[in-house]
Amino acid sequence: MKKSIYLSFAVIASLHAEEVLESISISEEGTTQVVKNISGEEIKSADLAEALNKNIPSISLIRRSGIANDIILRGQKRDNINVTIDGAKIYGACVNRMDPPTSHVVTHAIADVEVQEGPFDVEEFGVLSGSVKVSTKKPTKEVHGDISLNGGSFGYKKASGTISGGTDKVRLLFTASNERGEQYEDGNGDNFAEQLESYTASTPSPMDNNFVYTASNKNRDAFEKTMLMGKMFVNFTPNQELQFSYTANRSDNVLYPSSKMDALYDDSDIFNLQYNIKNLGAYSKKLELQAYNSKVEHPMSTKYRAIAQKQNKYMTHALTTDMKGLKVKNSVDAFGHNISYGIDGSRRNWDGEYSSTNVATGAVTTMRKSIDDVDTKNIGLFVKSKKSFGAIELEMGARYDDTNIQSASTANKENDYNALSANIFANYHANESTKYFVGVGKSSRVPDARELYNTKTDGTLNGNPNLNETTNYELDLGVEKEFDQGSLKLKTFYSKLKDYIYYNSTLAQNNFENIDATIYGAELSGSIMPTENTYLSAGLSYKRGKKDTQPTEQTNSNLAEMTPLKLNLTASYDYDEDGMVEASLVAADSWDTIDSDNGEQKLAGYAVVNLKTTRSFDNGLEFTLGVDNAFDTTYTTTNTYKDLILMTDNATNTMLMNEAGRYLYLNAKYNF
Repeated sequence: MKKSIYLSFAVIASLHAEEVLESISISEEGTTQVVKNISGEEIKSADLAEALNKNIPSISLIRRSGIANDIILRGQKRDNINVTIDGAKIYGACVNRMDPPTSHVVTHAIADVEVQEGPFDVEEFGVLSGSVKVSTKKPTKEVHGDISLNGGSFGYKKASGTISGGTDKVRLLFTASNERGEQYEDGNGDNFAEQLESYTASTPSPMDNNFVYTASNKNRDAFEKTMLMGKMFVNFTPNQELQFSYTANRSDNVLYPSSKMDALYDDSDIFNLQYNIKNLGAYSKKLELQAYNSKVEHPMSTKYRAIAQKQNKYMTHALTTDMKGLKVKNSVDAFGHNISYGIDGSRRNWDGEYSSTNVATGAVTTMRKSIDDVDTKNIGLFVKSKKSFGAIELEMGARYDDTNIQSASTANKENDYNALSANIFANYHANESTKYFVGVGKSSRVPDARELYNTKTDGTLNGNPNLNETTNYELDLGVEKEFDQGSLKLKTFYSKLKDYIYYNSTLAQNNFENIDATIYGAELSGSIMPTENTYLSAGLSYKRGKKDTQPTEQTNSNLAEMTPLKLNLTASYDYDEDGMVEASLVAADSWDTIDSDNGEQKLAGYAVVNLKTTRSFDNGLEFTLGVDNAFDTTYTTTNTYKDLILMTDNATNTMLMNEAGRYLYLNAKYNF
């Protein structure tokens, strides 16, 4: 990782960013954190998941490949986290999370990311552990742009560019990028294919040798990704603005060595239309209307594996998802409150099918449906208010959801869910430098089509059509203290999860179950600026999860994916007005509190050092030289919870995927 996690520096980091270079900064308000300037700093990779992992303490990375990795927020993932891009909700199509929502936007197009932890976002459907709101760059009136070229270890190449400009009435923005990379090598010098071969050599199951890469594919590039985004903002009057954007992401031949399949391609399209009207009168300070459509196509296949050669055919699991949404929101000042209310509706379609392709003839044989044309329809009503009472700021919100889930197959049970979510959050400013906050909330999310209806290739139903929706009851507490030269913050949370949707690998079918669980944790972070040119930050993150009721035929009480104690340290020095150097340490304790019943393994702790220097020039040029994992450490951050289909001998030996070894990179950027 090229930059360690900045855990808290609402004041100091922003000052630091203004003094010299436009580096990443984080502003915090209670349980909400906003990461700024990701596009300027996260230059090594377009992967947003990596950027969030580096900068938000409560977020951990799930490593699957060189790109398109997933995140865990406060010990939860998948649909427990609500992800939007400019307010448009997007889902991945893959049942095995090869294309998570965060993979459908690239870092160079992002203006900032707001991460709200806990059940405190009533505007969105299905916010359980938190929400991730991505805001992409906006078009400017003045002509601005940049061109960036990046090269790094393991054959990494990236080119990107942005141009923006317009008039008082119309502003346009266009941005594009292309990146590709070879298989990275871990600290042992093993690439993806060699890590997979090392695993298969250690397992007693001869079937695993069917899924190593063939000789012609073992040196294949790990990925290629192209992104295009266009935006148009039209101001009809000073109080009326129309916003339209289109984003296309095209990823090809993405290798997933710890799974039995790779992605032939992963294509997504996001259409987003927004219309805002201000100052309509006493009953509307701002009226916002939004309509969007996000679509993803994702075929994954055994085409590059040995089994295709041995059987003269390869299997493809082709999936699509289509999300349509409409939201109307009105804001008004009334009764001394700032009040927002509205209606939010959406329909998600998810469809998947297995097929077999003859290698010699190319003939395709349809096998069966995996997800049979499932529609999830939701309508939600929400209201929230904000008011100050002297030193106290009080926020309240409520949402009611009505959801129907139906499959095209009459064999699948139709499901209906209703839920009321609510929260209250208070900030108390004890004095100019000390703030306390407390929040209590309830939220819910319904099961998705995979959890309800997914069918394996042999016809086994590993979904469970009788699942209840999950409800989170949570308490958050914290205190923040600012000093002349720095800041200190402590956050804690306690979450009771009723009917938590959990994967049970012991069962032969209907592997998803409802259990009750508890997750709690704390984050301690601080920053200091001992001199006007030196900046130091540190953070410590801890969480623990327990099952209050046990999955069928299991006894382990530990919740899966509770990442271990993690320490982040950063020291940066501005050696003049146009240059800086930075050193960071990312360290984690051993991961020994695991759910062994569901395939997790004990992982060793690690410590990784990253170094970077940046230099800018008056002519608009900027150069960054860096090395990540400077001491070429071999380490693993991602465990093997069996809700993902991974390389396994079905006993206790599931393939772990190591992180990249020493990585050198150079980026050249021209701003105009």
